[in-house]
Amino acid sequence: MDKLAIFTGNANRRLAEGICAYLKVSLKDALVSRFSEGEIQVKINENVRGLDVFVIQSVSPPPNENLMELLVLIDALKRASAKRITAVLPYYAYARQDRKDQPRVPITAKLVANLITVAGADRLLTMDLHAGQIQGFFDIPVDHLFAAPVFIEYLKQLGLSDGVVVSPDVGGIKMARAFAKRLGVSLAIVDKRRINATDTEVMNVIGEVFDKDVIIVDDMVATAGSLKEAVLILKKKGARDIYAAISHPVLSGAAIERIKSIPLKQLIVSDTILIPPEKRLENIKILSIANLLGEAIKRIHQEESVSSLFV
Repeated sequence: MDKLAIFTGNANRRLAEGICAYLKVSLKDALVSRFSEGEIQVKINENVRGLDVFVIQSVSPPPNENLMELLVLIDALKRASAKRITAVLPYYAYARQDRKDQPRVPITAKLVANLITVAGADRLLTMDLHAGQIQGFFDIPVDHLFAAPVFIEYLKQLGLSDGVVVSPDVGGIKMARAFAKRLGVSLAIVDKRRINATDTEVMNVIGEVFDKDVIIVDDMVATAGSLKEAVLILKKKGARDIYAAISHPVLSGAAIERIKSIPLKQLIVSDTILIPPEKRLENIKILSIANLLGEAIKRIHQEESVSSLFV
């Protein structure tokens, strides 16, 4: 592992340190700061010539700042003669803008893919993309991991009786079915209609949730509007305890107020995004995906198969 080097920006240093602890390597030294006018300043303080470099940086809020840090870090490493640069994005921002769903709008997920590639990344490692087809936006190899194994291990420990996995919309059926199969429980779907970019209206629940422990699964919770609507309709349909297992805790806008206002037993999230202390509610459980990412990094570095981690 002497040819492996791991760097990080400021988005989620704690996760990078957890990955390094799993790999038993030290986090490499780089200056990532700001000039007085706000421009990003990067300086690699170690020799990386000929090394296999991994840059860990979630494009989490504020996304534009963290994306720019990633791009400048990649450029600095490329100019420092790193042998290979893998961009590790536990959370890939702009993923919801993956198609033209209205006239005269951009496909920003593709633009971000272009930026990362042009900056000099040779490979991408990411987790729970909002839309799997975003992998096709890249002309470099993409390894797409899922937080599901970490969540399922924890959910099994809860010993839920007569449970049901619920998809909060039709688009999440595939993910929910995978959870239901691994947990050996039934599946239900919340039928909703999107009013605009942030608001939804729940129409019905497809499946049986009466007197059952419910697990809502999704890839991200942003403003928690969909989560609130789902929890309320599930309670109305007679669900017992309601849990939510969601990979990326964006928690923007009125998310915290909405989570406080609903009968949600526990919101289970991963640490792809660092949650600030003021948003860490008692019913938010954070599970680390550092070991999962660390194992993927080790296998990529040693040119081994990563496919067994894609479950």
